[in-house]
Amino acid sequence: MQRFPKVSTIEPVMLKERVHSIASRSFKGAFKIQALDLILNCIDLTSLEGKDTEQRVVQLCQKAMQWQTAAVCVYPIHIAQAKRITRGTNVRVASVSTAFPAAQVPFTLRCKELEWCLKQGADEIDMVINRKLFLEGKYQAVFKEIEKVKSICGTTTLKVILETGELDRPGQIRKAADIALYAGADFIKTSTGKSSVSARPEVVYIMLEAIYAFMLKTGKYVGIKPSGGISTTKQALVYIALILEVLGQEWLHPTLLRFGASSLANDVMLQLLKQKSGQHQHSRYFSND
Repeated sequence: MQRFPKVSTIEPVMLKERVHSIASRSFKGAFKIQALDLILNCIDLTSLEGKDTEQRVVQLCQKAMQWQTAAVCVYPIHIAQAKRITRGTNVRVASVSTAFPAAQVPFTLRCKELEWCLKQGADEIDMVINRKLFLEGKYQAVFKEIEKVKSICGTTTLKVILETGELDRPGQIRKAADIALYAGADFIKTSTGKSSVSARPEVVYIMLEAIYAFMLKTGKYVGIKPSGGISTTKQALVYIALILEVLGQEWLHPTLLRFGASSLANDVMLQLLKQKSGQHQHSRYFSND
């Protein structure tokens, strides 16, 4: 039986004050341009809508290749198409899997979906934890599911979505993060983007502390992916500041940092053009797809 670290009490007021003090720091000049370039290169450019068509996937992939984002993230049915379009580039193809976004399907069927995604050529898998099991306190069952998914993925990158908006207390978020880390996650991710509450700085701070403690204990480096509701450069820079404070510069690389977003890339490009040219650009110059 896997034993997880005991979760210490996390005082919400102190957490909020600590995060606010870090988030208020500013990025200026050349360092801000470096941060903007980093954010762009760490984006998983995402389209997870029922209205996604082949043409939308083409546009998504073209934008990712042009702007050199880390990956595109699509539904399983679009993996093969995205792989064809991005072949020969550094853009990776990620897919949500295991009955995204709720995981309310028998585990054997979730595994079959995962195996199909891998056969389609997915470079990365974004799975969501079974919150039903977690909220029932069946932590070993949650651990075993993630562990099994990682064993099926093998060397394919596995990002484990905690769906933190459905976890009411800071201690629950830390517990979920620890379970995912010890079960073999390559990244831990905040949200599906399908719940009413998505990424928040306080939540990411808790996850970063979990990653740091895991690294000290095991020597393993695990990535972080804030996702959901991040649409502006200002929001993304807050997460850069938090990562620098808790984990340090080593995590400022696409191998350990991703942003799950759709419109964030547009805002980052606008800010980059402003920083480099000194002139404001209009968002109409960029596609919303």
